[in-house]
Amino acid sequence: MTPLPGAQADQRGFDTARVAAVWGAALAFMAPRTLEPLGIPRMAVWGLSGITALDPDIAVQEKSGKLVLFGPNRVIYATVAPPAGDAAKWGMACAAVASQAYKASPVIKRAGTGGMIRSFFDELFNHFDPYSRYVAPRDAAAERALRLGRGGIGMSLARQNGLVVITGVTPSSPADRAGIAPGMQLLAINGQETVGQPVGQLQMDIAGPIGSSVDLTIRPGNSLPQTITLNRALVPTQSVSGQIDDGIGYIRVAGFDHGTAQQFAATLAHLAQAQPAPKGIVIDLRGNRGGVLRQSVLSLDTLLSRGTIIRTVGRDPAANKVWQAEGADIARGLPVVVLVDGSTASAAEVFSAAVADNDRGVVLGSATLGKGLVQSVTELPGGGELFVTWSRMIAPRGWPLQSLGVFPQVCTSLGTDVLANQIAALKRGDDLLRKPLAETRASRAPMPLAEVLALRESCPAAIGASGYERAARALIDDPAAYRAALIRPLLDDVRAGG
Repeated sequence: MTPLPGAQADQRGFDTARVAAVWGAALAFMAPRTLEPLGIPRMAVWGLSGITALDPDIAVQEKSGKLVLFGPNRVIYATVAPPAGDAAKWGMACAAVASQAYKASPVIKRAGTGGMIRSFFDELFNHFDPYSRYVAPRDAAAERALRLGRGGIGMSLARQNGLVVITGVTPSSPADRAGIAPGMQLLAINGQETVGQPVGQLQMDIAGPIGSSVDLTIRPGNSLPQTITLNRALVPTQSVSGQIDDGIGYIRVAGFDHGTAQQFAATLAHLAQAQPAPKGIVIDLRGNRGGVLRQSVLSLDTLLSRGTIIRTVGRDPAANKVWQAEGADIARGLPVVVLVDGSTASAAEVFSAAVADNDRGVVLGSATLGKGLVQSVTELPGGGELFVTWSRMIAPRGWPLQSLGVFPQVCTSLGTDVLANQIAALKRGDDLLRKPLAETRASRAPMPLAEVLALRESCPAAIGASGYERAARALIDDPAAYRAALIRPLLDDVRAGG
């Protein structure tokens, strides 16, 4: 590689070493994992077009075995292109080119090292799917904390008559295990009295890094104060709620976060064991954008005793997995209706597809979002993160979730009259969506966009359509209609020429 002139000046401005480390690590991570074999040189040149995005007067080309940086009517810099498979050397070569662009362009100099790194990835991922992305260090730290959940002890506070009182305790949280209960007074946090402090600030003082400790001075009722030390832990978001309404159990799942599977199992068991027993279970996934795939799989284990849940397929052998049901149906065979809409995505689509394809229930709503790609994540030097799509999700019956989404067995997005006609037909043992349902289940990746759009038009994605609850109740109240809406009888009927 051509030595960099002006190395001392470069160290004070553009951080060449940092850029080389970040880009080299990124190229090494992506090379074996992208869905298509792109090659390091091609990805590197795509990324270097970020220089032109910052300053249109400067461009980079790979020409005659060299990386060449062009300015208006001149060559600014050139260096020999490294071996095609050497990600680290490509990272250094790209950083060298970027360093020279930084020196030559006031616009790029204003963007700085961080702006150059981001522009590289922005331009690179213009050639990828919508879900591959780079996250800068500060934002990555915040996202990691969000994915992992906040560190806390699992209790909520309120001010009552001038006193700070504990109003709620999360089951199985550090506070719960320590015997803290609603109604107790919180007198101090780490020796600092709570009197006069805003409740919001007190909640922030209690939170902190997972594994760290906090001292709380508590007064239980009229007893003497006591100080206890608790270790902060992951306190899962409450993402599941449930109730019984007029003989039917309703479960709302807002997202598949850490702890969702445990919450789902507890809620489902509570509803299924109610007396009198519910006639069926409605699981509401409308607006559920997905989350942690494993939490979706574990939730399904409470409904499926056997069968495939999802299959992931990629170029990297490590991306190829088959998730099988390994649990027990704690709903004891009760009819299940899953509600979905146009914003149901990712892990929520996995849940819906597995319920439908394994004949464990009926999916009711509109076509879902169609987010069926899985990202592999790595932390880059300096703390940034890279999300790279490395596999496709394939439903149990072999059709792709990406773009196609989950086509419901009962459609709500064509209007109330069409919905009423479909329910009436199901009660007669007929399914008006027989053809598009059979076609979606027979679909295989890759699919032309026109074919995807044509299938989705039969029940277009929608948010806010009416009639969900009434249609779900109609299916649960009529066993014949429920059975007619299941996938297996419908496909058997199609194969028989019905």
